[in-house]
Amino acid sequence: MNPVEFSHAVLISRVAPGQWHALEHDLVVGRGATSHRPDGRMFISIDAWHGAAFDRLAEAMLAALPRPLHTVVDEADLDLTAQWQRSGFTTRRREWEYAVPTDPRATGLDSAVPPTGVTVTAFGRAQQAPLRALDRTIRDEIEAGPGWQDMPAEILTSPVLDPSKFTVAAQSGDYVGLLRIATLTRRPRIGLIAVRADRQRRGIARALLGHALGALHQIGKDTASAEVTESNVAATALFEGIGARRTGSNLELILR
Repeated sequence: MNPVEFSHAVLISRVAPGQWHALEHDLVVGRGATSHRPDGRMFISIDAWHGAAFDRLAEAMLAALPRPLHTVVDEADLDLTAQWQRSGFTTRRREWEYAVPTDPRATGLDSAVPPTGVTVTAFGRAQQAPLRALDRTIRDEIEAGPGWQDMPAEILTSPVLDPSKFTVAAQSGDYVGLLRIATLTRRPRIGLIAVRADRQRRGIARALLGHALGALHQIGKDTASAEVTESNVAATALFEGIGARRTGSNLELILR
């Protein structure tokens, strides 16, 4: 495809479906790309050396793409946030980042026992079939209730559920809650806590969190990380109630 020329000697070329390059004096000074979430939303990203390259990429991409469009920025990156806002994006939601202590003496979760009749299974010991059944139930409840737009990316698609990443709560032979942790990061990340709708507000999520954090503490991990949507009052209260500390925030921006 032929490049489009703008001022400041910046050329914009659509190099492949969903991919754009900004060129200046034959050097790539910016890249833009799109990605589709499983729920159908389109996200775009731009990585540019300077503001002129960002603006030219944004102009070309927005002219070619359907609405609505989404992007995610670190709220502390004021320059990048301002660049997206200059292109017409507004804030749709905020997601808090937390540093979560694992020591039961700090969290107070040493006394977080499961409700009567509920047992918590250690990481790696969950069985695939009931784990898949709970995953399907949680998906159905989300679709019938709040929808996918505020859900973490992990829950949107999971062709293979890896039991080694989950601790689960069971009652009467069925799984009723789960917690997923990603450990292949500098700091273990709590990716998802979910409890079946008919078993919520009974302390199951707190028991799962206590078990998971305690296991991390035993292997020498002092802190885990978590991300919580600002509007999720229950999750915010859960994490802040165990001493989790806010370390930053991300903004999901939207162009309608």
